[in-house]
Amino acid sequence: MLTKTKATLAATTAFAAVACAGSALAQDSFTIGITQNNVGVDSYQTTYEQAFIDAAEANDNVETVVLDAGGDVARQIAQMEDLIQQEVDAIIIWPTNGEAVIPAVRKASQAGIPVIVTNSNIAEPGFDFVASFSGPDNITQGSRSAEIMCDRFKEQGIADEAQIVQISGQPGYTTAIERAQGFEERLPEVCPNVTLLETQPGDWNREKSQQVMEAFLVKYDDIDGVYSGDDNMGVGALNAAKAAGRAGDITFVGATNFAVGYEAMEAGDYWGSIYQSPVDDAEAALQTALDVLNGEDVPFLNYFDTPKITQENMGEFSKPVF
Repeated sequence: MLTKTKATLAATTAFAAVACAGSALAQDSFTIGITQNNVGVDSYQTTYEQAFIDAAEANDNVETVVLDAGGDVARQIAQMEDLIQQEVDAIIIWPTNGEAVIPAVRKASQAGIPVIVTNSNIAEPGFDFVASFSGPDNITQGSRSAEIMCDRFKEQGIADEAQIVQISGQPGYTTAIERAQGFEERLPEVCPNVTLLETQPGDWNREKSQQVMEAFLVKYDDIDGVYSGDDNMGVGALNAAKAAGRAGDITFVGATNFAVGYEAMEAGDYWGSIYQSPVDDAEAALQTALDVLNGEDVPFLNYFDTPKITQENMGEFSKPVF
């Protein structure tokens, strides 16, 4: 069983501080609005939303307005406008698109409403309008996935000749961009002779990723490894390889260890991933918003740790609930 992150362990202290800060700020409670990316797209986001609601309901000093953009940039911008009109005390945004939401984030900042970005950061030109980012370090995740892949190839004795494909997340989505970047930058450093044959987006969707992998299997006779931006897509790729009778020859590595990825690791079909809790993610975002509202010194990049998980050490980790 993993302990929660330092940020989450500090939540009780942060929550208690709200009561003390309330009189100083001449208000009894904070209203925090959140606009999420796309709750229905996968179990991680569904679990995140419920964890956020639970954490807020456990704090008598917090009221929330919980919104979901459904993956629609225009809807998320409209939701930001609505939260600004409601004059909430802080806004948490899980961006649908790291570039497109910048004007809405800027407008909130100009209205005096601190903005906390959660899970997937916005593009760098918007950083001046953000109080803090709370979430995983996606570049580090991609880098660690590359290390998992390379270590496995070295164990197999194919590090000097292996060929791999990559299934990335939603185009334009910061998490997808950063996980691919971390992987692509780190792999040549640890396994310089491994060849990345091709990258195609799976859009965080298992069925689409299965189709992408089916096309890869037709196109390439020799695939030694698959890196996917999350385990949902990774299991889609695994399913395609199983159907083609080629799964036993391929090392599958992902990120954000979903329950299906954990189960595939237990079965010996899926090699490794990055362990990331949506509960920690949600609680850390809420705590970061409270810390900002309380005037505490909050780092701009407020990361929580996401360690490597493989078939060799998975017994140290609880099965994900999403």
